[in-house]
Amino acid sequence: MKKFVRGDIDGFVGLFIDNLVQFLVIISLCGGLLGFGPELLLKKVLPGAALSLVAGNLFYAWQAHQMAKKSQRTDYCALPYGINTPSVFAYVFLVMLPVKITASSSGHDDPSLLAWQVGLVACLGSGLIEMIGSLGAEKIRKMTPRAALLSTLAGIALGFISFGFLFRSFTYPVVGLVTLGSIFMFYFGKVKIKGNLPGGFVALIIGVTLCWVTGLRSSADIPATNLGLYLPVPVIGDILSALRGDEWLAYLGIIIPMGLFNVIGSLQNLESAEVAGDKYHTGSSLFVNGFGTSLGALFGSCFPTTIYIGHPGWKALGARAGYSVLNAVVCTIICCSGLMLFISWLIPIEAGMAIVVWIGLVISSQAFGAVPAHHMPAVVVGLLPGLGAWGILLAKSGYRIAGGAFDEDIIYTLFLKAD
Repeated sequence: MKKFVRGDIDGFVGLFIDNLVQFLVIISLCGGLLGFGPELLLKKVLPGAALSLVAGNLFYAWQAHQMAKKSQRTDYCALPYGINTPSVFAYVFLVMLPVKITASSSGHDDPSLLAWQVGLVACLGSGLIEMIGSLGAEKIRKMTPRAALLSTLAGIALGFISFGFLFRSFTYPVVGLVTLGSIFMFYFGKVKIKGNLPGGFVALIIGVTLCWVTGLRSSADIPATNLGLYLPVPVIGDILSALRGDEWLAYLGIIIPMGLFNVIGSLQNLESAEVAGDKYHTGSSLFVNGFGTSLGALFGSCFPTTIYIGHPGWKALGARAGYSVLNAVVCTIICCSGLMLFISWLIPIEAGMAIVVWIGLVISSQAFGAVPAHHMPAVVVGLLPGLGAWGILLAKSGYRIAGGAFDEDIIYTLFLKAD
């Protein structure tokens, strides 16, 4: 099999856009909501994330070549790999943000730093769970009903992924609704674009153009120059510091289910690849996925990676193994050069948020489509905790912005005794 073919360009565009949107979301949430400064983002989080992408993308490209050689074929497509969207939102909203809020209330010296450190523990835990899970992944898949894990993820996807960005789309309707309509047309409507351009790429270009034309972004907002060489640096001391505290213990109820879900999700994507004609070894594929996540955490990233859904789509585009290598190279250059902050200014999150809404809808609909009909009530029940957590977070945020001193009893007052 050739190291690079024409279809790898198409595959790279789609995979890179997926990862770029994740990075735009990370910068938006970490820089704004969590208060991470450029020092932390540029020198710790982004280089660590780049290292995790390099580890996985290069392995899956090599794996594709090995399987092609073994089967005497030239059409093996590497498994798509990148930042895990649900984990980004789960760890930001359900782990790091609560840690920051609690630390701020208790007078901690640096709440954002503590939130990042606990996020590292959560990310490392997710990676270790997947590495361990790779040893008996098939047994886990058979023992765990799909409804049990898919429904909880669907609740998070609806509340923290789709709702938030859907409302933001209505806040900036010229950009948000046009790009959202485009994504629906390309992905749900299966509308083909002349020249076989990826739908996500076209929607992103439309969004960027509208952001600049409508004044949502202007040259006056250009960020300070942060160009340089930011190599990954071990942050084991920060992880040990977080482990010595007890803040992370309160979030095991998030870390463990998310880690298990990543195992099940990876298994489903491997099964999808096999249906498309590319059979991969389950244990090694899952182990490297978990290894990439753990490696990223040890070097500053608090966001797990995953085998992406959509392998049959990349294969249909003609992608083989080169697109995975190209994604690793380009993402590394951007993350380790300081260009990511400039790109996040050049390409506002509003331009790509429709893709995130679509991801949330697909994850949610999967929870219903992938389970037996008699398990659907369980899926509905599983939606409630995620939606409830999102509603309570909005209530807490609104109450604090109004100047109230929040405590847990306020939940009772707000939701049960509104009169």
